[in-house]
Order: sequence, then structure tokens, then C-alpha cells
Amino acid sequence: MNTKLLITLLLSLGLMTACAEMDPHPMNMDLAVQNAKTKADHEALARHYEEAAEEMRVKAEEHKKLLRQYQSKSYLYGRQAQDFKAHCLRLIDVYEKAVEENLSMAKMHHQM
Repeated sequence: MNTKLLITLLLSLGLMTACAEMDPHPMNMDLAVQNAKTKADHEALARHYEEAAEEMRVKAEEHKKLLRQYQSKSYLYGRQAQDFKAHCLRLIDVYEKAVEENLSMAKMHHQM
């Protein structure tokens, strides 16, 4: 019995480790911004901000889908439906603001 538990725990730990995002921001932004001197440097920074904006846009869309699910089938979630809706609305707002900010930063670096 203990052997099965140990194997299950090790497999679970391995799966969680494999699925974990190791470095969400591979670019050291502080260093990259400080050292940006050439047009290519600024274009690379602009691309990074555009990619980050796209990731945030995708996350906002995912939460919009979840929100529609919670709104159309709120009876499935009981009292928690309102909490789920509020949570999704907040995340949508945060992600959409992040999209705007990242695109703004990208625009500034394109102009440099």
C-alpha cells in the first residue's frame, strides 16, 4: 500500500513540475530596456511587448468565454455563480488594460 502511495506522489510531483512554467518572462526587461541603444534593440523590445499583449488578449478572450458560460448556466453554479462572474469580469478588465499598456510600450519602442 505504501509503495502505491509513493509512486502516485512521485508521478504527481513529476507531472506538476513538467507543467509548471519555469520562466514566464525569458527577457530580463530591466536590463534589456537599459541596454537598448540600436533600432534592432528597440524593435526586439517592441516585439516582446506585442507578444505579451497577444498573450493577455487570449487570456481575456478565455475569461469572456467563461463569463458567458457562467451567465448562461448560472443555475449550475448556485450561489457561487455571482462570485465566478465577478472574478471573470475583474480578470477581463485587468487583461484588457495589460493589452493596452503593452501595445503602448511597443508603440513607443517602434518610434525610438
